[in-house]
Amino acid sequence: MRTTRLLAPFAAAVLVSAVAACAPAEDKAEQTGKTAGADKCAVGDLPLVSKGVLSVGTDSPAYEPWFVDNDPSNGKGYESAVAYAIADQLGFSKDQVKWVTVPFNNSYKPGKKNFDFDINQISVDPEREKAVDFSEGYYSAAQAVIVLKDSPAAKITDLTELAKFKIGAQTGTTSLTAIRDVIKPEKDPLVFQNTNNAKQAMLNGQVDAIIADLPTAFYISSVEIPDSKLLGQFQYDSGTPEEFGLLFEQGNELLPCVNGALDTLKKEGTLAELQKKWLSDVVSVPELK
Repeated sequence: MRTTRLLAPFAAAVLVSAVAACAPAEDKAEQTGKTAGADKCAVGDLPLVSKGVLSVGTDSPAYEPWFVDNDPSNGKGYESAVAYAIADQLGFSKDQVKWVTVPFNNSYKPGKKNFDFDINQISVDPEREKAVDFSEGYYSAAQAVIVLKDSPAAKITDLTELAKFKIGAQTGTTSLTAIRDVIKPEKDPLVFQNTNNAKQAMLNGQVDAIIADLPTAFYISSVEIPDSKLLGQFQYDSGTPEEFGLLFEQGNELLPCVNGALDTLKKEGTLAELQKKWLSDVVSVPELK
């Protein structure tokens, strides 16, 4: 879905460089990693999908704790709050932000986009970067394992033992890749269209465990399925923290300005504050080896 340490403080804010909007770059080369300052970013010069409007993509349903009440426009939840903080840095008011529904798997397909950037727990991934560009990371995420409390899987203590059980995750996510590459289950993982389907499958006994990013897994276990247990967390990609990044159409000249806005939010402590507000319930989750 984007931390080998405990995530309670969430002060490990990730992010980018100062800004408020962006003048077009001279070429359409890849923009990933570039940063522009506020002096080079004027609202009137920003290359936007719709003039005067910042179009932000995300999936539907939009899950907690990233969004609240399945309503990205209310500013509640970590990703909604981050999107509006970026918009403010770029010079947009809240009513100048338009939310666009973008299915997760469609977001990183090649081609034209109907959004300026997409925010949806999308991991920065070299394979995806062949088709799209990413901002600097706005969150470092671990993967986590959810099981029912009365399941035999609830007794395991490491990933090797977990490989013997039926496991599932949402299609197209890092969670699904982590199952295949890290857990390496004896049976092929079950693949679900969305997290809701995965949760129902576990309740129905179709899978013994589901994998999701840690904050999502914590919310599922603590709020949505009280009879479940958050078994533990683990790092995908050999212990390297997984980064969630804002996704852009490849060559999008808005990206350096967004990177600048992210950097300002990091330096001012805004990202850390938003993580603490929306994600800090995730505490002392054991690490699975």
